[in-house]
Formats: sequence, structure tokens, C-alpha cells
Amino acid sequence: MSTMTESPKTDSAGRADVVALQRSWWERNGRTTSIWSARIALIAGLIAVWQLAAGRIFDPSFTSRPSDIWTRLVEWNADGTLWMHSWITLQEVVYGYALGSAGGALLGFVLTSLPTVYRVLDPFIMALYAIPKVALAPLFIVWFGIEMDMKILLAAVTVFFLVFLNTAAGVREVDRGLIDAVRLMGGGPRDIALKVVLPASMTGMLTGLKVAIPYALIGAVIGELVASNRGLGYLISNSAAQFDTAGVFATLVVLSVIAAILNFLVGLLDHRVSRWKPAEART
Repeated sequence: MSTMTESPKTDSAGRADVVALQRSWWERNGRTTSIWSARIALIAGLIAVWQLAAGRIFDPSFTSRPSDIWTRLVEWNADGTLWMHSWITLQEVVYGYALGSAGGALLGFVLTSLPTVYRVLDPFIMALYAIPKVALAPLFIVWFGIEMDMKILLAAVTVFFLVFLNTAAGVREVDRGLIDAVRLMGGGPRDIALKVVLPASMTGMLTGLKVAIPYALIGAVIGELVASNRGLGYLISNSAAQFDTAGVFATLVVLSVIAAILNFLVGLLDHRVSRWKPAEART
């Protein structure tokens, strides 16, 4: 008799858990759908207002029209201009981003693990960080010429300091109690570095990687604007020289797409590395 009386309670509890899981799933996915719907509606609304206002409220020769920008993208796609220049800039951005990120993360981790060395070098690092990266472009041209190497290194330098400073901040914020606990359990410096400091500092490093994405684009495009006959920066300069605002905006659209793709890839890395965090902390 006791089994027969407890069975309905067990079934109802199981159904309640299933309903709760379904409700949680629908809440998460419904919220994501609503956010994306709002984003798409906002973009569509801005494009519609821009298209209608051009020629009525402001001069389209200064702001162009979304339809003209689309036409220019189609033309550049047809004759290969878009892909050739985009590929050049994409290589500069990816190589510069990878080089600057690797150097910044490694040096930030190593130097911050050596407090005395970091305190000695800190003012010099901050002084170099404060130098406008645009001012480095002429010097890099003298050193490395006007080929792709100069743009890659300019993007790398721009990215390096952002990743370095965020990684260093993440290492400095590691809970000292965890380090002491590992030492009490017999862990050596290697265990502390790999099992405590490195995982705990990943949040700061990933923040630096996210923040550095647009700056990698900025570094590469600045190098192309200063001295280049290829790349999206050259397209911007050439279009502006011809007073072709549609061409300038079309290039900016391509740069925005590249930045969005890179940001998405870093977001996937962040999600994979941060699987141990609660779901609320990863959203």
C-alpha cells in the first residue's frame, strides 16, 4: 500500500521537474529571440529612415543612401575589388591580432607573476602605451617599408598593450587564499601557475581579447591609410579622394562585418573556456 500511495507523488514531482525545465528553456530561447528581433527591427528602421531622409532632409552627396551603398557593394563584388582588398586587410588584422594577443597574454602572465620586475617596468610600459599608435605609422614605414609587414606590426602593437594590461589585471586579482591553499597541499610554483593563476586570469585575458578586436582593425586600416595601394583602408582613402561617400560607407560596412565575425569567434572561445561559470555569469 505504501508503494501505491507514493507513486503518484513521484510521478507528479517528475512532471513538475519536466515542466520547470521546459519553462526555463523557453524563457532563455524566447529572450534570445526577442533580443535578436529587436536588433533586426532597429537596423531595418534606421536604414529606412536613412533612405527616406536622404535627399529630403540632408544632402545625399555627404551621407549617401543605403541603396547606393548596396549598389557599390554589388559592383565591387562583381569585379573582385571587394574580395581582393578585404582579403589583404583580413590577413593584416588576423596576423596582427594573433601576434599582439599572444605577446600581450604571455608577457602579462609572466611579468605579473614576478611582482618586483613588474613594478620596475610598469612606468615604462604605461609610457609606451600612452603613445598614439598613429604616430608610430611613419616610423614603422621607415623601418619596415609600406608592405604588409608594416600594417601587421602596427595592428600587433595596438593589440599588445590592451591584452597585456587586461591579463596583468586578471593575474593581480587572483585570490591569494587559493594560492596559499595550494601551497599548504604541497603544490609548487608550477602547480600554482598552471592550476590557479592561469585559470583565474582567463577572464581578464578574454576581456582584453574582446576589447582588442576593433583596435586590430584600427591599426591595420591606419597603416593602409598612411601608405598603401591595397586594402580596405586604401579603398576608404581612394573613395574619399573622389568624394564617393557610397564607397566610404560600403567599406565601413565591410569592416563592421569583419569585426563582428572576429568578435563572434572570440565569444565562442570565451564560452568554451568559461563553461565552469554559472549560466548567468556567461550571458
